[in-house]
Amino acid sequence: MSPVIRLENLSHTYGADGEKPVKALDGVSLTVQPGEYVVILGHNGSGKSTLAKHLNALLTPTEGDVWVKAWNTRQTQHLRDIRSTVGMVFQTPDNQIVATIVEEDIAFGPENLGLPHDEIVRRVDWSLEQVGMNPYRKRAPHLLSGGQKQRIAIAGMLAMRPEVLVLDESTAMLDPLGRKEVLDIVYKLNQNEGVTVVAITHYMEEAVR
Repeated sequence: MSPVIRLENLSHTYGADGEKPVKALDGVSLTVQPGEYVVILGHNGSGKSTLAKHLNALLTPTEGDVWVKAWNTRQTQHLRDIRSTVGMVFQTPDNQIVATIVEEDIAFGPENLGLPHDEIVRRVDWSLEQVGMNPYRKRAPHLLSGGQKQRIAIAGMLAMRPEVLVLDESTAMLDPLGRKEVLDIVYKLNQNEGVTVVAITHYMEEAVR
């Protein structure tokens, strides 16, 4: 089986052409197979978020290569394919929520893809059901808890039907209950729906399921 993500000697240096370059990643190699649940652990400042941003071409390597399926992330003509394959959920859900009503926020991505209305409705319904937020579909996101907002951010990504879900410290700002809710949902998506997960965290207990 071919990997869905492949890193080959990935290095990334911030300010590579400046007077004070900072090397955040140095020679990282990794493969992620379809259906895997991969946890990447590291302390603050260890380069975890830099690595995460390479997985859907938000950053490109200073050296080495990142492949998403058959696409090299340096190939800008394939950015849409790469970002349709790999969905990102970040630490702060407020930065990913763009609408004033939950179901409208979930519909935002599919609408931008130009999908038919009936397909958008199906995707919104399915995504909200997956994260247990269907009863909140008419609510304003700013009235929800942190854990609920993160579930909405995940639903927004699911509506795009990615093959891979990357969680970049997405539980870091949640209380223990909120963290458990989010992790339970992500684990269920991996086990029941076959979504490949790459979870980036500094919580050791999140690596043990």
